[in-house]
Amino acid sequence: MAKRLGRQTARLERPPALLGWAAVGGKKEGEGPLRRGFDLLSEDSYFGEASWEKAETRMLRACFDLACGKAGLAPAALDAVLAGDLLNQCVSSAYAMRASGIPHWGLYGACSTMAEALALGALLFDSGAAETLCALTGSHFCTAERQYRFPLEYGGQRTPTSQWTVTGAGAVLLGAGAGSLRLTELTAGRIVDAGVADATHMGGAMAPAAFDTLSAHFAETGRSPADYDAIFTGDLGALGHDILEDLFRRAGVALGPRYMDCGVLIYDAAAQEVGAGGSGCGCCASVLCAEILPAMARGVWQRVLFAATGALMSPTSSQQGESIPGICHALVLERRD
Repeated sequence: MAKRLGRQTARLERPPALLGWAAVGGKKEGEGPLRRGFDLLSEDSYFGEASWEKAETRMLRACFDLACGKAGLAPAALDAVLAGDLLNQCVSSAYAMRASGIPHWGLYGACSTMAEALALGALLFDSGAAETLCALTGSHFCTAERQYRFPLEYGGQRTPTSQWTVTGAGAVLLGAGAGSLRLTELTAGRIVDAGVADATHMGGAMAPAAFDTLSAHFAETGRSPADYDAIFTGDLGALGHDILEDLFRRAGVALGPRYMDCGVLIYDAAAQEVGAGGSGCGCCASVLCAEILPAMARGVWQRVLFAATGALMSPTSSQQGESIPGICHALVLERRD
């Protein structure tokens, strides 16, 4: 069973192996710097479907099937799927898995959902409640714009602080096996509300939550940033990345060049006109599966701290002038040859 290191952090006695993973993206992601890491890139934002919502469902199912194929596992062999997305009632991930017959845990952590799914899946595995699981999440630029902001046809002006919702998905299979990559520790986040009410400044809303979770992780494990080969947040974007660095600098901690953000990595901000960078459930999920895990498998990094952030808002709460609470969940990923 997991060993509790502190109020928020646990070390897994039986850390699951990462058996396989896959990343799917859209046209804009295929034009970005991580394009070679994706398993599938679609030039068609509809993914052959009649609506963007159905496209998001098709994208998630394709990502799930690719991950199962790469792991050499039939979907029927899975004990559970932990999945979520940005849409109301998580319809995209639910519809993607509705015909699978696999026990389903529907999750909502906004852009932190991938880390949440992996953490809870690892705990299920460690407890013996499940042996083989899949963490799955994604987002679609067009569905997010329709739900959270304005229809694309409206042609609204984007602010410099705004981020571009990634059309992408990531899927990771967890279980027993000889895989070299393991999920060994997790730090659960607390809800942190910094009072930011601007829905176009997600980095500012979420950076304090990332600071809170990472600070707890370092304190409860007795480690510092120097104990990791790389530290990734997602999806603070360029502004949130700088805010988090400044928060740690004020606390006397230098994150240094090992610190990167998934929202910064997925696009070429200067060439692709994405504002402060990428965001959405599919951002850190696809960067994890297209860049971070493949690099670890090649031996580039031995120990990685992956901290996904989310803005716990809804269109209604924003319209009513509510501030935007943030959340961040952190995972330790290790290569064990």
